[in-house]
Amino acid sequence: MKRRDFVNSSLWAAAAAMPGFHVLSARANSVADVSALTGDGNEITLRSAAIKDLAARMRGELLLAGDEGYDQARMILNPSFDKHPALIARPASAADVQAAVGFAREHNLLVAVKCGGHSHSGQSTCERGMLIDLFNLRNVRVDPATRRTWVAGGSLLGQVDQASMPHGLVTPLGTVSHTGVGGLTLGGGFGRLARRYGMAIDNLTSIEIVTADGQLRRASATDHPDLFWGARGGSGNFGVVTQFEFALHPMQREVVAGTVAFPLAKARDVLSMYADYAPAAPDDLYIDPVIAAPPGGAPGMVTLEVCYSGPQNNAERALAPIRKLGTPDRDSIKAMDYVLAQRVNDVTDSRSVGSYLKGGFITKIPGDLISALVEGFEPDPGRMTLLFFQHCGGAVSRIADDATAFAHRHSLANMMTVAGWRHGVDDPSAHIAAIRRYWSKLEPFTRGFYVNDMAREVTASDINANYGGNYQRLVALKRKYDPTNLFRLNANVHP
Repeated sequence: MKRRDFVNSSLWAAAAAMPGFHVLSARANSVADVSALTGDGNEITLRSAAIKDLAARMRGELLLAGDEGYDQARMILNPSFDKHPALIARPASAADVQAAVGFAREHNLLVAVKCGGHSHSGQSTCERGMLIDLFNLRNVRVDPATRRTWVAGGSLLGQVDQASMPHGLVTPLGTVSHTGVGGLTLGGGFGRLARRYGMAIDNLTSIEIVTADGQLRRASATDHPDLFWGARGGSGNFGVVTQFEFALHPMQREVVAGTVAFPLAKARDVLSMYADYAPAAPDDLYIDPVIAAPPGGAPGMVTLEVCYSGPQNNAERALAPIRKLGTPDRDSIKAMDYVLAQRVNDVTDSRSVGSYLKGGFITKIPGDLISALVEGFEPDPGRMTLLFFQHCGGAVSRIADDATAFAHRHSLANMMTVAGWRHGVDDPSAHIAAIRRYWSKLEPFTRGFYVNDMAREVTASDINANYGGNYQRLVALKRKYDPTNLFRLNANVHP
């Protein structure tokens, strides 16, 4: 699909009167040349005339350092990554995305794409390149008759839940409501309902995507099926998705969800139960063990976060193995609105906390892994220390590894460990070193990693190996749709 991208004087006048019209219009005559970096790290100068021309072709905002909104737009959830893009494009339409991508391609700019800003490896922002921030591309449309939802590329998963659930319909998207649908889906997309309905990519029916040549293409099982295959798990390698179309599933609004918490001393018992039960649990039960030690020296806890989406009269039977662990210190499991369940892990003030994550997939939880998890866990009064799992299997595992670019259908769980510290106050080096020491004992039990939870120091060879048997097919797609590697800030496949 190809759409015209033009601006004439009447459109310019209409756009200038709209709220949120690009900041450059207010001071177009004072725009100076801007120093920037190419994708290869070379210094270039973006001329004032070229910047003003891009602003004139965009209905959305184009921000430079010093503009109102620039500092807010450049930030991502993890403040450890404090980068300053040369330009921030905030498109208001697919045509705006085409204009921004065309400008970046013309100048060979380093490009980052931001939706929810959750990238643990900091790749949803960049230093002295172009940040394409999809903040203004947020909209969800639901057709209950066809059980389809169309989601604009910058939307957050909570918006999808809020729009679809009143119709008694859902699609599985993540576990934190302010996660960006774009990044989540392109990497695979786990969620509380994935064991029942599959991953986000398994429910994706089409996308509209601006590829590196600036073309807006529709990709589905029948339109550009090769691109559709690669976008489902191939990270952001092939372009900027401006719209997702998902299938929806009927589901009652109430689920049985919440947390049971036990003292840290019971961690081995909890993990042993999980090792036995997780592979055999019904598809409509999702269980995540969490071991947490808060900063300040308060006692650590081991918890089980659950979401049961099946018939409520079967809930206690599904939860029986958890109940056999004994009386917990805290039990919040109850019938609740699914939309509220999706918000329980939301973070309200993440930018005061820096974090570091290491993670990988596991296919089973043997006794030696349980021992390494329990004995290697190191609480520290100066940081939040977390170990947690994301339950896989079920419907996720009943799809072939080569059916989509996501190659880890074998996984029982995604296992992650995280350190969090006071940003701007604490030196993070000791906290990062502690997590790396801990992970060195756990990594031998893993097989690959989730690209959405990719560590910041991952290497190109690590990424190549992680795509498994799908790697060469992804390389061929990269050569076809992004031969210059314009989109490289992702789990990058080099052309």
